[in-house]
Formats: sequence, structure tokens, C-alpha cells
Amino acid sequence: MPPKFSLKELCRYNIGTYADIIYRNALLYPTQEAFVYRNQRITFAQYNERVNSLIHALGEMGLKKGDVLGILSWNCLDYIDIFGAAMKGGFIVSPFNPRLKEDEFAHLINYSEAPALFVGSELIETANHLKPRLPGVKNYISLESAADGMTSHSELLKIQTQKEPDIRVAEDDPFVIFYTSGTTGVPRGALYTHRRKMEDTRLFTFGLTLEYGNRELMAIPLFHVAGASYLFAFFYSTAANILYPHRSFDPSTFLQMIQDERITDIHIVPTHLVSMLGMPEIQKYDLSTLKRIWYAGSPMPVEVLKKGMDLLGPVFIQAYGQTESGPLVCNLSRSAHMVMDDPPEAQKVLASCGRPCPGVQVRIVDVDDRDVALGDVGEIVVKSKSLMREYWKKPDETANAVKNGWLYTGDLGYYDETGNIYLVDRKKDMIITGGENVYPREVEEVTG
Repeated sequence: MPPKFSLKELCRYNIGTYADIIYRNALLYPTQEAFVYRNQRITFAQYNERVNSLIHALGEMGLKKGDVLGILSWNCLDYIDIFGAAMKGGFIVSPFNPRLKEDEFAHLINYSEAPALFVGSELIETANHLKPRLPGVKNYISLESAADGMTSHSELLKIQTQKEPDIRVAEDDPFVIFYTSGTTGVPRGALYTHRRKMEDTRLFTFGLTLEYGNRELMAIPLFHVAGASYLFAFFYSTAANILYPHRSFDPSTFLQMIQDERITDIHIVPTHLVSMLGMPEIQKYDLSTLKRIWYAGSPMPVEVLKKGMDLLGPVFIQAYGQTESGPLVCNLSRSAHMVMDDPPEAQKVLASCGRPCPGVQVRIVDVDDRDVALGDVGEIVVKSKSLMREYWKKPDETANAVKNGWLYTGDLGYYDETGNIYLVDRKKDMIITGGENVYPREVEEVTG
């Protein structure tokens, strides 16, 4: 980074790429806190330097633009460095669900064609056991701590230069692969370009009305499209991401972090709110900084919402989407939740997933692809600039899912006279997630 600020430096990277956002934030807000994880506090300038070092280290290992970086880890600061390396170095990041079984890991890692695998401390033994089954993986990098037979991520950052990489990333370059649920079949990788994921980031930023100085407590795993998208939106907005450092959700720890870190935003499932509201001592925590609670997993029970709004105010937001859709499709805004004192028929909206977001078009069609009438059930189909580009290495399945620019979600629903959309079923027996296609059991397992 130049010793003195130069406005021209803001023009280094292509507009519309995350590389541009990383460097812009580092130049304009160098001392502002970007990420917090345990006792680590990283500014935007420090994050840019970490990312640059990792890109150069990966180049020294023989990795190049377009190579896939697999991640097998729970949330940590090192995890976010890998996203940054893909953003500025032109790699494709491929995060895997750490709760999968070894056979599933072997299949997905080989399917991704990743020549490098970053491994969290809790998954070292699993990765070592898998090595004979992963012929394509040539580089194993341990996160957070050193491990025998692996290169240490922290050591890579220490020995490499922090200068800006000489790599040009374009809007239509591939950026990230998120995997669909494999409960009823083999998972597929939804591939996003910088352009498509950036469009979704803007939708999140707009839908959440994010701004400089906001602080988010991230408890959703980053291998989820919803968790990563939430993180990207806060980074894009020059807001801080505070990573919840535990796999299992503990309401007292979570509430204490909201108070201590002056959190403005959280992303939870309804069971999280139930557990927090069920604590007799919840009143002792200062939660006055909370501006938004984005909930997912299922529609929030009305009585829980009432109790939450009585205690925390009008801060609740719900959304609908899936792995392939960006994810954002619909948004039930904070103002739409303000019906608690209205007649029961007006409160019905709380069972919806809201209206289509700006920049997203939604239709509901029958089996003959004809648009159904108001109130009739059909399949939800979606068009936007933030849809996945394709299923990774699966052209036939891509053609079946995306037709004439419309994503066929497999979700059944209907709409009312105000444009709110209600889910009634999944063609594949899935439920609303607010972020991606995930089964109820998987949501509970992931979020503890």
C-alpha cells in the first residue's frame, strides 16, 4: 500500500469485483475494524495485507488463477483469508460442510478438482485419513495451528511479501462454489462468478440497510451460502464481522458477545431466539445496540415474535432463497412485521417469506409452465442477475435447472394480492431456510 493516500490507487482493480472492494476498504478505512475472532482484531488494511501474503504464498506453491481452493473447516479468521485470496487472486473457493461423512468428503473434494485443501484444526485427523482417496490434492494447509504433514497457514503469511499481486480478476471470472444439500441425492456445486455474487451482495446490503459502523455477530457457518453472503455484505458495507467462536449455540455466551461487542446485527434460526428469550436473566444484558435480527430456518412462531419484539423492538427480518438463487429471492421486511396488534387476517403475512427483492423476478407456474392464478399453488421460478452461473461440471443438470434464464427452484408456493409469497412444500421435501436449501435436521445439526 502506498505511504501516502493517492486517489488514483482506488482504480487499481476492476469495478464489480471483490478485489476492488478489499483494496478500497484498505485505502479508505485502514484502521477500521473488519474482523474479530477470539482475541484477534483485524483492520481493513491488515486484512488486505494478509490476503496479499496468502496469494503470493499460493503462487510459490505452484497454484494459479482459476485453481480451486477447498476448505474443510469451521469458522475462523484464516477461513476468511481464503475467501480474500479467491477475491483478489482469481482462485475459486470451495467450502465443504465439516459435518459430512468421510465418503461424502472424498466425493465432494474430488468433484471440486481442488489441488489445495485448507484444513481446520478439528478436521486434521479426518483429512489425513482421506489423503489416499484424494489424488488431486497436492497441497494441504492447516488453519489456526500447525499440523504434521501440512503447511501452516500462519507461516505462509509470515514469509511472504504483502505487496499487491499482479493478477487481474474480471467480473465474469468464477469465484465460489457452494454445495446443495445431499440428503436426497449427490450434492451439486453451484458456481458463482464475481459479477453474480456481487449482485447478491448488493441485494443483501440494500435489504438490510447496512452502513459503515455496523457490527455483525456471525454464528452461521461460512460453508453455507447464507452465512458467506451475509459476511460479504457487511464487508462490502465497511462494517465489522465478529465471528462467534463456538460450534454449538450457547445463548448466554451469544448475548454476552452482543453486549460486549456492541453488535447491531445477528443472523439466527428461530430456535436460537427461543433459547435466548427463555433465559430468565436476559434482561441483565444490554442489547440496545441491536438494529436487525435476520432469521432463517422456518417462519418464526408468532408468539415468539411478539415476545421478541416486546423485548427488542421492531428489528426482525425474514428472507427466502436457496443455494442456486444467490441466495436472496424474497424479503419480509422489518415494517412488514409490524402487524402484531392487527386482526388475525393481517398477521397472516408473518407466515410468508415476503415480497420479491428489487432486481429479482419471481413467477409461480404449473407443470405445463403456465403462470398460476393468485392463491393457486405452483413451482416458484426465479430470474435475477445473482443466480448461479451453473452447476460445477454438470451441464445437463444446469440445463434442467435454469431454462431461458429462469431458475426452477423445486419449491411449491402461492402468492397473495399484495405480492407476498408463501411456501407450502418442496418438490424434494425441503423446508424454508432463508438462505439455501437445507433439511430441518441439517439446520439443527449445523447451528447446534
